[in-house]
Amino acid sequence: MSENKTAVVTGGAHGIGKCIAEEFRKAGVKVYVIDIAEGDHYVGDVSDKSVLEAFADTVIRESGGVIYLINNALPLMKGIDDCSYEEFQYALAVGVTAPFYLAKLFSPYFREGASIVNISSSRDRMSQPQTESYTAAKGGIAALTHALAVSFAGKVRVNSISPGWIDTDYIVYEGPDALQQPAGRVGDPMDIANMVMYLCSDKAGFITGENICIDCGMTRQMIYHDDNGWMYDPTAGNN
Repeated sequence: MSENKTAVVTGGAHGIGKCIAEEFRKAGVKVYVIDIAEGDHYVGDVSDKSVLEAFADTVIRESGGVIYLINNALPLMKGIDDCSYEEFQYALAVGVTAPFYLAKLFSPYFREGASIVNISSSRDRMSQPQTESYTAAKGGIAALTHALAVSFAGKVRVNSISPGWIDTDYIVYEGPDALQQPAGRVGDPMDIANMVMYLCSDKAGFITGENICIDCGMTRQMIYHDDNGWMYDPTAGNN
């Protein structure tokens, strides 16, 4: 990677997105961040078509092209009981439509060796109650990934990452929260940023259309009542 390369990171003002943006900058890459939060970056709501167009125009005008596009902006999480039609549409706009439209806007300007990395979630394959808007958006971006990979064949590699529990405050958890994870700890943003940097590197040149789950194997654990210490008590919420 060099300073002649440009990366775009949505939702890059905090958490996983901020960590990814910082890693690109350490590698000498010029980074454009768009986030709804105020700060020293392009401030805008990625659910808004006109905002995406203005942002893309700014990036192209100033840099001339893009080599890395990281779709990380966080969709709304609400469930079947409380999520309105408009809120569900908003979650899909942030989580699926914006990544699609940015890929479309940048399509003529992707440089040689370009890579798109979409941030999905382990919720693209499993759920807790009352998470429909977020889960649908994350499932959508995982499927969008392989569709774009096929359409961009020979031009842009497209992959997605499905994080599990990633603590963006870098808290060191102990006890059951940590021990339930096969590696004995909760994840932090660098666990995801490291994979983003790998997928954007030449070392990953034969990887496209893939969804890589980084959840410490939590989605591989079979959970049954009264097995290996797991107990189900419907009167105590989700256990």
